[in-house]
Amino acid sequence: MAISVAGGVRPGKIIEIEHRLLKQLIVGKQKSSSMFDEIDKELEGDAHKLDIERQAVMARLAKQIEARKVFEAVSAQLVNTVTSALDNKLATPDGLLASSGINLSQLTLFELLNSDSLNINRIQPLITDLPWLARDLTNLVNSPAFRLKRSHRSEVKVTDIKLVLNFIGVDNLRTVIPYYCLRNWLPSGHAHLLWTTRKLWRYAMITGVAAKALAELHEADKAFIYTSALLSMLGTSVVLNNGANVYEDTWGNWLREASGSRDKELHDAVLATEFPAENIYQLVLTHGNKLNWQLLELLDFAASPLAQVQTELDNNLSFADLSVQAKLVAKASCFAKILMLEEMRQLDQKERRLLLEYYEINEQEVIRLKAQNYRKLELY
Repeated sequence: MAISVAGGVRPGKIIEIEHRLLKQLIVGKQKSSSMFDEIDKELEGDAHKLDIERQAVMARLAKQIEARKVFEAVSAQLVNTVTSALDNKLATPDGLLASSGINLSQLTLFELLNSDSLNINRIQPLITDLPWLARDLTNLVNSPAFRLKRSHRSEVKVTDIKLVLNFIGVDNLRTVIPYYCLRNWLPSGHAHLLWTTRKLWRYAMITGVAAKALAELHEADKAFIYTSALLSMLGTSVVLNNGANVYEDTWGNWLREASGSRDKELHDAVLATEFPAENIYQLVLTHGNKLNWQLLELLDFAASPLAQVQTELDNNLSFADLSVQAKLVAKASCFAKILMLEEMRQLDQKERRLLLEYYEINEQEVIRLKAQNYRKLELY
């Protein structure tokens, strides 16, 4: 007789499958060809050029035994330096707050967006305090696709933020504001994280769309569940952003010193040392979920339901012990993992059934989830 795994303490096989997806997102070499937005489009050329340079160096090193030994020693030392520095940095969350991309204005915005009586006049000052968000919302309203939805004065460019918010509308603001906040948290400007960022972006948005669909099905608070789903990517983004900064600073300093020494073998060894994705992935496993609620606590939002859901998702060993809200977020995340692992051909049918059973995703929920559009963010 088969033993059910539904809802209990998370089995090792479930953890292994979930880690498999995260590793594919961070370490995997797949290039994302499907995205919700042109994130860091201009970096594609830089990323391609850097890959070619490293491949050329590695081809030379493969023919030179001594040079290969130098590369292995230097590369290992550089990776260890980066990993140790980042691990120390992540151990003190209060030092990460400034670079995390999250602040009190965003959290206050999220709480107001989750209110039944959302008033645009209350959120306008908070958006004005976030120039990047005001810019993104303004660009949305003035985009060709959005202009088609506007009145006969569609050719007039809208710049007044109050008009922008009114054009978007309350229901759409509940969707697009967390969307743009997530984009602001994710790593940007880093050529070696270009594909990782795009894959994470897609995973996060699948999770968000699925969370909203499940919330609607179960008549739960759609805005809250959706926001909580996107907020669960904050910690991973913080680890990756800080990892990229530490690596680039260290790599750049070592490369300049190697150039100054006129030691070609040393220079090539540093140049060929890639971003330590495997090491960063391990640090995401250690710190990512904790940072989701630790950063909110540092902003005095520990009592917020948003923080409580993130705390539950990190600390509860059993799905059955989660609140209704946290369960919906966990189910949405599970579905996103299934969808992406199947696209990568990294999941078999037995594993799929195991995930669905553990997270208690029933047939009605599967039907609803399959019916969603995961290629485009739907606005009303």
